[in-house]
Amino acid sequence: MLELLLCSSVTVLPDFLYRRFGQGKRLGREITLFTIWYELRWGIVLCLLLTIALITAIFYFHPATKAATSVFRTVTILPQTNGRVAETFVDINQSVKQGDPLFRLEDFEQKAALETARRKLDEIDAALKVATIQVREAEGRIAQAEGMLAQAQDEYETRNALLMQNSTAVARRDVERAEVQVATQQGQVDAAIAARDALVAQVEHQLPAQRASAEAALAQAQVELDKTLVVAGTDGIVQQFALRPGDVVNPMLRPAGILVPARRVTGLAAGFGQIESQVMKPGMIGEVTCAAKPWQIIPMVVTQVQEVIASGQVRPTDQLQDVQNLAQGGTITVIMEPLYQGALDGLPQGATCIANAYSSNHDKLDDPEIGGFRRFALHAVDAVGLVHALILRIQALLLPIQTLVLKGH
Repeated sequence: MLELLLCSSVTVLPDFLYRRFGQGKRLGREITLFTIWYELRWGIVLCLLLTIALITAIFYFHPATKAATSVFRTVTILPQTNGRVAETFVDINQSVKQGDPLFRLEDFEQKAALETARRKLDEIDAALKVATIQVREAEGRIAQAEGMLAQAQDEYETRNALLMQNSTAVARRDVERAEVQVATQQGQVDAAIAARDALVAQVEHQLPAQRASAEAALAQAQVELDKTLVVAGTDGIVQQFALRPGDVVNPMLRPAGILVPARRVTGLAAGFGQIESQVMKPGMIGEVTCAAKPWQIIPMVVTQVQEVIASGQVRPTDQLQDVQNLAQGGTITVIMEPLYQGALDGLPQGATCIANAYSSNHDKLDDPEIGGFRRFALHAVDAVGLVHALILRIQALLLPIQTLVLKGH
């Protein structure tokens, strides 16, 4: 309607003024309800054409949408394991901080596993102490075996020397027996050293490895015990939380509730028509008006334009997709942020708004080589953005009235 009034002021009105004062035709005489089309046909036709052109230029170069929302993501309250609820710590609509406990599952099995892991660790520590003592015992046996070996060697060397001197004080049989005794004592020394090395390997490698495994099992048991206590992952407000002691919780069946993060709105996600995909660019200046902040125009800037359209998404299924089912008109997702910091403070998460985005051709107009006709056209495109800005302000003015009065509230 506003575009029609503007176009009629430069087409129908001049045509009427010419007929009235230039040709002397009067209302009710020559210009009547039945002759107005014939008398003002040029102005009416030009008005319709200009109105269509103006509306097309406005909505193409300065797109608008009513699908602008302060989207947000909720956090699902889910335990990491199955179990029966032992106690709850919060209720619906309660504000929580990150790390605050929400509810706890029964943990008898997890505590038993944790205690078993601790006992196993203590058992390995005790075995390590015993093995350390056994190493010292094995070293003592080595010293004892070496002493006996030295004694056997000395006795053998003495008897062998007497035998080499053809002494009758020693028999060859005694020398051979002494030689066998040396070999036997040498074997005992080697056995004692091997036993000591086995104990050292047990102390330095086997038992530390077993202790590390026990510590890992203890840590795993502690993790399983910690899973029974469900805490808030972020600051927020608990919603749809109806757990009570005795309820069985299974993360695969249903969530325990929803945590709405306590964050202020810092931007809007808007869906613009596909036909405006060539116009929407990051850096465009825009404006929004929201029902939650009535009678306010908030300056915005386009920070991101999504390059894909969600309606064309194909998911793997066991059915062959028909392309005509994907031909529904989708929108281009655009992220808009406030031009001035804090402009969206007080806007609830999930609030819907009406958004405008305005094309700007100032960079092109600064080009000295641009032609006169193109310069005029670009000026005209920028100028018609004022019409759309005026329409947005009228919408902002009428939005509370339409909501509270005309819709029966």
